[in-house]
Amino acid sequence: MQAQTRISLPKTGFMPEDIAVIINEDDPLSQQIGNYYQQARHIPESNMIRLRFSSERSVMTPQEFQQLKATIDRLTPNHVQAYAIAWTSPYRVGCMSLTSALALGFDEKYCSTECVPTAPSPYFNAPSQYPATDYKLRPTMMLAGTSFEQVKALIDRGIASDHSFPKGQAYLLSTLDKARNNRAMSYAQTAKDLAGVFPLQILETNFISDKKDILFYFTGIIRVPMLETLGFLPGALADHLTSFGGMLTDSPQMSSLRWLEAGATASYGTVVEPCSYPQKFPSPAVAMFHYASGATAIEAYWKSVAWPGQGVFIGEPLAKPFAPLLREISPGRYELTIFSPRAGRLRIEKSLSAAGPFKLHSRQQSIRRGKNIIHFWFNEKSDGYLKLQWY
Repeated sequence: MQAQTRISLPKTGFMPEDIAVIINEDDPLSQQIGNYYQQARHIPESNMIRLRFSSERSVMTPQEFQQLKATIDRLTPNHVQAYAIAWTSPYRVGCMSLTSALALGFDEKYCSTECVPTAPSPYFNAPSQYPATDYKLRPTMMLAGTSFEQVKALIDRGIASDHSFPKGQAYLLSTLDKARNNRAMSYAQTAKDLAGVFPLQILETNFISDKKDILFYFTGIIRVPMLETLGFLPGALADHLTSFGGMLTDSPQMSSLRWLEAGATASYGTVVEPCSYPQKFPSPAVAMFHYASGATAIEAYWKSVAWPGQGVFIGEPLAKPFAPLLREISPGRYELTIFSPRAGRLRIEKSLSAAGPFKLHSRQQSIRRGKNIIHFWFNEKSDGYLKLQWY
């Protein structure tokens, strides 16, 4: 393990120290969820933010939110890049979702009661791993569920997904619901862009059943039947494009919570009628690309929504099934597992000092789309320090 500290890998996604957890101390379930998440994910105590307010409603007024946000801003360490909210209600602030209001600041430019565009997110499809630093934006996700047992299972799935490189399928459904099927026009290009990365099926059907290998499930329909027959792999992302999926506890349609209850690790839905612009919903191609790059669930999902003001993000933020994994398989012999959405090259550099200069250690190796397993030797005494990069 000491030798591994001398081998540096590029950061591909958020770490526990990058995320702050927000708890409502007037809500016993919120306390239970937040404390478990801190323990399970080893969140630093300095990143725990504790508030007190009434939680017995779905919608918070903008005025009350601004007061709470001032407290959150004051208590948030400067290095924190994202938030995890440890409750399910309230999930909305005025016309915005709570996750977007906290990330972007409450502003009605991110909402619309008519079928017109809303303000865009600067984080959409961005390469940045430091959104708070680069965009003054902290992506936010709710650890949502109706019981502690549900949320604990969600958190445990997220942790189980880390570095697991699951061999699952992506299911992209083109449904008969014309008003909610507008993401289907991008499916063919998505399949082309991600060929060799994920096994992907485009199906013309309203639902699937009895599938046990689901890694991604994107569809458009008011209610998704047969969820109880499905098997979601740890780390799975799933959502349905519909008007009120983000009304977590009181939706007249199917709540996005049903995805988490069925076994998905993260989901998304809108909290008010958004008009069915595809930009207000996750882009499957963008979400899958960033996830394959080793990003966390919160990063991949947030980067996939161009106009997120009316949408709520729920799930386990730090799930990272495709983050690189380095392990020593025998004395001095190491195995690096990398997942990549594109072909590229691996560069290994060596220096006798941690401060450098680093010079090329061995011939660059090719990286193909999908999973790559690379072996190399490292002698701590003679090699000093290694820096691995891929592009």
